[in-house]
Amino acid sequence: QDNLLFLSPSHSDVEPLLVLEFLHRVADALEEFLGSPLLASKITSNYDIVAQIVAEMADAGVVCQGEANVLRDVVETGPGVLDNLLGKVGLPGSSPALGKGPTNAGLLQRPQPTAPLSSAGSAVPWRRSNVRHTSNELYVDIVESLSVTLAPSGRPLAAFANGSIAFTSKVSGVPDLLLNLSTGGKGSGMGNRGDQLRSVMERVVFHPCVRLAKWKADGVVSFIPPDGRFALCGYEVDLLGSGDAMAMDARNLDLPVNIEISTGLGTAGREFEVRVSVPSTSSSARSAAAASLQSNLGANRPGPFRSSSNAEAKGPSLEELTVRIPMPSTARNISDLRASKGEANYSPGDSSVEWKINAKDAGTLGSVGAMLRCTVQGPPSEDDEGATNGFVNPLSVTTYDYDDDAPTPVQSTGKNGALQVSGMSAEKSKGLMPTCTTLSFSLKGWLASGLRVESLLVDTKKSRGVGAEVKPYKGVKYLTVSRDGIEMRC
Repeated sequence: QDNLLFLSPSHSDVEPLLVLEFLHRVADALEEFLGSPLLASKITSNYDIVAQIVAEMADAGVVCQGEANVLRDVVETGPGVLDNLLGKVGLPGSSPALGKGPTNAGLLQRPQPTAPLSSAGSAVPWRRSNVRHTSNELYVDIVESLSVTLAPSGRPLAAFANGSIAFTSKVSGVPDLLLNLSTGGKGSGMGNRGDQLRSVMERVVFHPCVRLAKWKADGVVSFIPPDGRFALCGYEVDLLGSGDAMAMDARNLDLPVNIEISTGLGTAGREFEVRVSVPSTSSSARSAAAASLQSNLGANRPGPFRSSSNAEAKGPSLEELTVRIPMPSTARNISDLRASKGEANYSPGDSSVEWKINAKDAGTLGSVGAMLRCTVQGPPSEDDEGATNGFVNPLSVTTYDYDDDAPTPVQSTGKNGALQVSGMSAEKSKGLMPTCTTLSFSLKGWLASGLRVESLLVDTKKSRGVGAEVKPYKGVKYLTVSRDGIEMRC
């Protein structure tokens, strides 16, 4: 994590997942105290804090405390911590004598909880006690990452969305929250709300703060949140569902961007074309869903519930649209890149073509879309006859040899009037064409699974230290990302 290698040696066989989870929690705890990104220089310069964190999280090989939020109560920070930790060893007259009350002031002192503090927060192991905020705020961020594979015909071979719900709580006291989700119409014939959510959200994992009994019975996420930002939930969605995948196409998935690729074009068959477009039907549906975000969340709710971004109120915005086309090793160069929108570049090191379309151009794609056409150059032995390793054979200039048995390319005119190549040249051109293309983007205000937040309520009866007059500000964000996640095969 952050280019740092975390090791946990063991003298006996242990459960691998236990060690991995512990290492992740160590990294999270270090980020909580030292900040993100986690750098080696931060660890070396804050050894006093790191030593306290490690000592609290594991003692003699036994995991004691794994919640970074609770470590705030037991780890001492601030100036002079290292001096107190070492007891000022080596300084004349400053080494405190153990067993005497007044001289023990230089030793490391843990904060002693008071009676009200103990009753308010000590029973919640993942939330630090005595939390106070000047402004009470609650934020829900749902992020889904797409992983879609499309056949050359456009039929989806596999389509998944891996989602996570990040929650940010900045509320004084110990709030008890209820988060209600909806599936947007999916799984409508699966019984109650809980059955519908479980039919869409598969392999669900929750933070320990979530009450699983409430989720299994009613499909409601009931929890006492840690203070600050944390991962509330993770899940996976099969976008193909239980339908017949053979009868589906990319339009049934309601992808925000369509991509097509055609190879073997041009007179020599050494050109290919990539086209991206935005379906008009799905974009209008997403705009309507985003426009109704205010009414769905704000009606009859205790306290304001507004969208956290002005862009989401206007509609989903497509950003960071990038098309990547891996080229085979036989392709020597891309001589011509013609893009109707955006910028396209060929990277010889990665042997790939990268086509980037900025947010302004991506917003005007529409159903017509944008097109990129490229011409591929083959090896020197094919493109430059008589050339070997950059040197010209002098015999090939003055000597002419004829071989009647060698196949010669035959050109024919197709239906559209363009010259088509057959024979050996067509086979060679086919080996220069790409076999797939990948699509990357980020789309705010829309989720591929159709999940939405219906309400976020504060249960004043179960909450402690939160009065009925406290109405926290609530915000929600939706984000769908694809990092080379949509693959179109040729």
